Amino acid sequence: MRKAREVLVIGGNRYFGKRLITRLLAAGDRVTVLNRGSSAAPPGVVQLIADRNDDTSLTAALGSRTFDAVVDQVCYTPRQAETARRVFTGRTRRYVLTSTVEVYEYEDSIAPVRETDVDPLDVAVDLALPWDDPEFLDTHYGEGKRQAEAVFAAGPAFPYTAVRVAHVLGGDDDFTGRMNHYASRIRSRAPISVPVVNRPATYIHVEEIADFLFWAVGQDFTGPVNAASHGLLTTADLCDAIAAHLPDGETVFRPVEVGEVSPFSFTRAYGMDNSRATRLGFRFTQARQWLPKAVAETLGKDGE
Repeated sequence: MRKAREVLVIGGNRYFGKRLITRLLAAGDRVTVLNRGSSAAPPGVVQLIADRNDDTSLTAALGSRTFDAVVDQVCYTPRQAETARRVFTGRTRRYVLTSTVEVYEYEDSIAPVRETDVDPLDVAVDLALPWDDPEFLDTHYGEGKRQAEAVFAAGPAFPYTAVRVAHVLGGDDDFTGRMNHYASRIRSRAPISVPVVNRPATYIHVEEIADFLFWAVGQDFTGPVNAASHGLLTTADLCDAIAAHLPDGETVFRPVEVGEVSPFSFTRAYGMDNSRATRLGFRFTQARQWLPKAVAETLGKDGE
């Protein structure tokens, strides 16, 4: 019988974070959730309320607690990473950072990118940037995650892994509204703006990324790891799957050379190579197989 683990989840109150907590509890792990207290924690967990940006607040909330693993769902900046590294050094045997495919935003390659294409040890950290400005953070999301990874990687013997998550689809609680963006335009036959050269990307289902994070908690590898289902999807693939739920609609693409484009349409390839995770033992599914299910979950049976 597997020994119950002490797992801390920072954030985790929505989308794949809450699904991860469900999996941990089902496995018999003892789960603690740390957040600002703006929403109640799920049943069966211990809730700690603290400001994760503040060493004193974090340390006071944690007390003498130690953990087998920490899963950080809400670390977006190098400042937050610096705080976490200071506070959790010596408190956990494993630190799992939820990172993003956006760390590769500066890579200009049609081939799927590998983890070594962005080595955190080569990333410059600038703590003086206005990371507390929401607008700056929104437009520098990928860079914030890159520098957060760099902070953890620079920590001597800090046992971290950065899960670089592909674009997530599925679930009836997708708060991003990106799939609904396409549904509303297909339903009304309104033009969908895309780049003249529109590159494909890798995706992962919301349940699969929850499975991946649960699996990663129990592993001992370190460093970055890509998490993406097998296969690339284009904007047309997504729209075809959505249009299948909207028989009275029509997909109309409008290529634009400059200006804002629709979500999930890219001027550069966002494909990730998932071979490292596969070698380590995780079995990914095929994106094309779960895509119709993801559309049905998010839009509902009637495409609403």
